[in-house]
Parts: sequence; C-alpha cells; structure tokens
Amino acid sequence: MLEIRHLKTLIALRDADSMVDAAERLHLTQSALSHQFKELEERLGMQLFVRKTKPVRFTSAGLRLLKLADEVLPLMRAAERDIARLQGGNAGRLHMAIECHSCFQWLMPTIDQFREAWPEVELDLSSGFSFAPLPALARGDLDLVVTADPIELTGISYIPLFTYEALLAVSKQHPLAQKAFIEPQDLATEVLITYPVERDRLDVFNHFLEPADVEPVSVRTAELTIMMMQLVASGRGVSCLPNWALHEYSSKGYVSTCHMGEKGLFSTLYAAVRTDMLEAAFMQDFLLTAKDTSFTTLAGVIAAKEEL
Repeated sequence: MLEIRHLKTLIALRDADSMVDAAERLHLTQSALSHQFKELEERLGMQLFVRKTKPVRFTSAGLRLLKLADEVLPLMRAAERDIARLQGGNAGRLHMAIECHSCFQWLMPTIDQFREAWPEVELDLSSGFSFAPLPALARGDLDLVVTADPIELTGISYIPLFTYEALLAVSKQHPLAQKAFIEPQDLATEVLITYPVERDRLDVFNHFLEPADVEPVSVRTAELTIMMMQLVASGRGVSCLPNWALHEYSSKGYVSTCHMGEKGLFSTLYAAVRTDMLEAAFMQDFLLTAKDTSFTTLAGVIAAKEEL
C-alpha cells in the first residue's frame, strides 16, 4: 500500500513548503505530484494535508506518515551507504571547520555517526573563529565549512542545513521580557553579551542593529553559552542567540526570550563544500546525516530552501 516514493514525496513537500517547489525537487510536474498525492489519499481513505495553505499544514494522518518517513528513510540511506562502501570508493578526507559556537551541540552526534559508518575517511574538525575558513575551503585546505554567512566563491556550493530564529535572552525580571518583540532602539541602553568573534559575523549587528544605526552601551564576550546565560540571568546584560541554543535555558525558566523585530530575525545555516566533492558518497552521507541530526536534536529549527 505505502511505497518509499510516497514517503520521499511527503518529505519533499514538508521541506519545500509548496507543491510547486516540491515538484521541482522531485523532478515531477505539479500535475503528476498532485495525482500521486490524490492516489495515495484515496488508498488510505484520508487527507494528508490541507490544500492551499502556506506553510503547508499536514493532517494527523500526514504527520504520522512524516514520522514514519523520518524513521525509515535514514535506515534506507544507511543500507545504500553500506552497499556503496562495498562497491569501493569509501576512503577519503573530510576536514571541516565551524563558524558557529552553538553548532557543536548537534554536530558532534553527526560526527559520531559518521565515524562509525565511514571509518576509512580521515575526519578532522577545527574552529573557524581564528582564521577565514571559506577561503581555506576554496584553496583545498578544508573540505567542508559550516557557516551562516555564505560568500560567492568559484567552485563552492552551499547546501542549506536548516533555518532558525535568533532570539534575545533577557533576565526574567527585565522590562524587555514583557514586550511582544524587541526593536533595535531597545538595545541602545543594554550591555550586549556575545561570543568572542568579530561583530561582522553576528546577525544581531549585521541584520538588526547596524541597519537601524543603533549601538549597545557596550559589548561583553563569553566563550561558553552557559557563561552567557549566567550573566543574562543575573541581569548583567542581554544576549542574541539561536533559538535552539536558548531552548534549554528558557524551558527551565532561567531566562526569558524575545523575538527580534516584528517579523523575527531568521538565518540559515549552510554546509559549504567544494562542488567537485559534492557527489562523493561519504560527503552525501555526511550532509544527509547532519540534516537528520539537526531536526531530531534541535528545538525550533525549520527546513531551509534549496542550495545557493
């Protein structure tokens, strides 16, 4: 009754967020995709999603099949990966760098799975905070860079991993905790706590404060998220971080979180890869594993659009 193509179709619709984009991803016409959904719904006797909604709204039946797809498709990829390894071409090098302090939370489980599946691949991980990793990728010193700030470089492809919302963390007693959303001018009287990186790598400056020509009273840095949250909770400043990095602290009531601007401050995390390495079996598996891990371990992330 159910076929693998049905599960892949549902995943494509969830990730693409529209029938048109899903059809493009699956290399089908929109008519063919609509017919496939109609056929499946007739077999099941239930509607899987509400038509003409954006973002796509799935029914209970559709959500149950999506859950099945999230369980089954990674198992299928694992089997395909094992077969690819048997065919050869399973050795290689994957040296990567990260431009995101919070990324270690979900990337480490990805790396653990990858090491187990591809023991022949030479794997190395470094922080991208002390050097420019994207030029190093273009030179061939690195093989993959996790970044939220893609720049156009010849021979480099950017694969979207997920989209997230940046939130402002404030103490529970802070007056800003009562606001529906934060405006740039609200931070003009605040101490802003950030990771110790250049400000041009921080969304709160690039896409929130600088366009409004606003500066915080001062900037204070901390190496670790937990240190930043301790400072915020004690009223010594505010901090803008990805929603997934704040979830642990806000859900336990240590800090309050606020939306940045009326429409929110959103960013997409990418895997930058040299284009000639994209088809390598181990690279494809790493990218798929990274996406799977992010959606199972991070709260509040959403599917990103097509690669740049």
